[in-house]
Amino acid sequence: MLTGKQKRYLRSKAHHLQPIFQVGKGGVNENMSKQISDALEARELLKVSILQNCDEDKKDVAQALTSSTGAELVQIIGHTIVLYKESNENKEIVLP
Repeated sequence: MLTGKQKRYLRSKAHHLQPIFQVGKGGVNENMSKQISDALEARELLKVSILQNCDEDKKDVAQALTSSTGAELVQIIGHTIVLYKESNENKEIVLP
């Protein structure tokens, strides 16, 4: 579980990032979860964009992604979700 100070630090790191995944009409599926999990291992911090044609609520999408990938939810802002998961091999981000 992330503390408030750690979330604030991660939000500042994620500010300049562009979303690399999009959740659309199909919602969150197993293949997408696998790809996001692999990307989290490589990057540790990433953004996921929720398209307007997505039928699910953004909080439900965030919950599905965090439970399926084992990541921590840093922030939901607008239609963008910021996820963090500590990498086992490519650790770059040092939390305060």
